[in-house]
Amino acid sequence: MATKILITGATGLVGTQLKKKLLKQGYEVNTLSRKQSNDPNNFIWDVYKGTIDSTCIEGVEAIIHLAGEPVAEKKWTDERKQQIIDSRVKSTELIFNTLKSNPNHQIKSFISASAVGYYGDCGEEILTEESPAGFGFLAECCKLWENAVDEGKKLGLRIVKLRTGIVLSTKGGALPQLDQSVRLFVGSSLGTGKQWTPWLHVDDMVDMYIEAIGNLEMEGAYNACAPFPQTNEALTRAIAKQLHRPFWPLKVPKKAIELLMGERAEAVLMSSNTSAQKILNAGFKFKFIHLNEALADLYQ
Repeated sequence: MATKILITGATGLVGTQLKKKLLKQGYEVNTLSRKQSNDPNNFIWDVYKGTIDSTCIEGVEAIIHLAGEPVAEKKWTDERKQQIIDSRVKSTELIFNTLKSNPNHQIKSFISASAVGYYGDCGEEILTEESPAGFGFLAECCKLWENAVDEGKKLGLRIVKLRTGIVLSTKGGALPQLDQSVRLFVGSSLGTGKQWTPWLHVDDMVDMYIEAIGNLEMEGAYNACAPFPQTNEALTRAIAKQLHRPFWPLKVPKKAIELLMGERAEAVLMSSNTSAQKILNAGFKFKFIHLNEALADLYQ
């Protein structure tokens, strides 16, 4: 019998492709969603009301937890920031409470998204999974998120946390926003342009989750980023090259970005020079190690 996986956040950029690939590989896939659908394997939950259809875990051996409000989409009011945290922390708590109420469940692994925002703004420092949590809203959010996920150890679960950089895809996420100015012939770097931007191709992100299901040696946090992070300037320059558009040496001043985005500018101006050594040591093989190859594949 095929292994059954439960995915939360299955309608998001990564979740959609992950579900498709798991089904293709012969896995059975249950999903948790806020919306009703015709799919008999889709189950309803409401994180804010604390309700969940507990039959979603029947026969499931691993959970992939991707649910969470988008970070950079809306203005960071106090209410929005709380929503961003709650959607991650409370959803995790709701799942674990469901497992406690159903002690005969078969779930052995809990694989959760996290983000490189965990480290805060670290300039040139090379960041390994042992580096401490940083400062600022994103670091605080990731810390609370990972603490909630680590509670699963008390339930005897194998915990894997993938600290994700920018997932490159033309179907959503950061790339269509990054390449917008380039397409309009006004591509230039943001702030100093020297901030490190960890990235990975969406196919590698999907494969990393599948690796985490099957590779039982994997445990704890992993930087989910390609081995060669790029500066914001190098990333924008590479996008311009792929789209045959100019890259201007002018820089969009930090003040202008803060004026436009408010506190959310933190997400754009943060520097995270992440190391991919731990995920490489786990035996994961990237399809796309170099940025130019990844972009060429996406824009072909």
